[in-house]
Amino acid sequence: MRKHNSMNDTPEAGSGPLSGLRILDLTQFLAGPYATMIFADLGAEVIKLEAPVGDWSRVLPPNFVGEDSCYYLSINRNKQSIVVDMKNDEGLEIVRRLADESDILVENFRPGVLDRLGLTYEGLSKRNPGLIWASVSGFGQTGKDRDRPAYDMIVQAISGGMGMTGEPGRSAVRSGIPLGDLSAGMYAVIGALAALEERRSSGKGQYIDISMLDCQVSMLCYQAAYYLHSGNNPGRQGWGHDSIPTYRGFNCANGSSLVITANTERMWQALCDVLAISELKEDTRFTLNEDRYENRHELWPILEGAFMIHEADHWVPLLLAAGIPVGEINNLEKSLANPQIVERDMVLPLINEDGDVIRVAGNPIKMSRTAKTSHEYPPKLGAQTAEILGHVLGADADEISKLIESGAVKEHAPKNAKGD
Repeated sequence: MRKHNSMNDTPEAGSGPLSGLRILDLTQFLAGPYATMIFADLGAEVIKLEAPVGDWSRVLPPNFVGEDSCYYLSINRNKQSIVVDMKNDEGLEIVRRLADESDILVENFRPGVLDRLGLTYEGLSKRNPGLIWASVSGFGQTGKDRDRPAYDMIVQAISGGMGMTGEPGRSAVRSGIPLGDLSAGMYAVIGALAALEERRSSGKGQYIDISMLDCQVSMLCYQAAYYLHSGNNPGRQGWGHDSIPTYRGFNCANGSSLVITANTERMWQALCDVLAISELKEDTRFTLNEDRYENRHELWPILEGAFMIHEADHWVPLLLAAGIPVGEINNLEKSLANPQIVERDMVLPLINEDGDVIRVAGNPIKMSRTAKTSHEYPPKLGAQTAEILGHVLGADADEISKLIESGAVKEHAPKNAKGD
């Protein structure tokens, strides 16, 4: 059984608050790797265990740096890679031994796949009672749909969230951000850290069942409460809000656009002044929020007509000066060059030993004392196989060579290596 570090131990400066925690990562594509990247960004040692073909996201087009896709590189920093063939009995035993030495195991296989390989929480927890196992799947480990395949867009659709996304009277659209995958990854981390805290008193691990669909339903939030109370389907939300008519987007000149959240009476009056339509402050159709809501379909064309006189970047400073929250609707070119985003290290450059460089979205968790201060380029397939076998499992050079010869594990082999 792994000798778990006390959570009261002081991590080495710059190593991150979860330094000393070991994560065995059996995930690929997005939801699972996003979860384990969060652990890695916070300083945990993450061992990414891959099949000989590697995480399928490594070859996802269209963008590549060196051998690996930008998709893979965006969500696998600060990890180590070991290649293990789980169809090989010796390979399976390597997985079990790594689980013996880990605090948390994260996997996103379809329900039942690891069971058929003989890898179960029940079996591994007998060897390592403190093991926390987090499973991420489309529909969870129970229920009639547990075996149904699911991807991000599938759960966005089934949850009802997609049905609210898009313009009224037009087809539903998926979120441009993969909310189904990313929310499941975040909830997996939250659940595992909660189990880790409980383990401090019980000494025992536990199994965590994360369903992408469950996570999407939880994020329906007040819209779910509105429907369950009233029985009214909200329909497409478009640029607007179900309760506040001046919480919405507007087109401006030359194809630009912005969103405002003029939620209070003071903000409403200031909005009228900025747009030079002060007469609306005396119009009884728009006196209070409830009046504006009742007459919103008359109000919106008036506001948009005023906004269309100038481009969004003309209006933003004027609205901010008047105390009205506002934001231009940016493309990624403008967003990722925004000084606020850049200055907070949310564009993170990574470089490897070959000189390959990629810039990715950074870590949003800022900590005053224990932040991880450096970030490692995502690992090449099997780059740390021998190192992990030696460091974590105590294997000597002879055992490592035999495991490689048997096909139980593989080391990194560059595509341009001699003999390829």
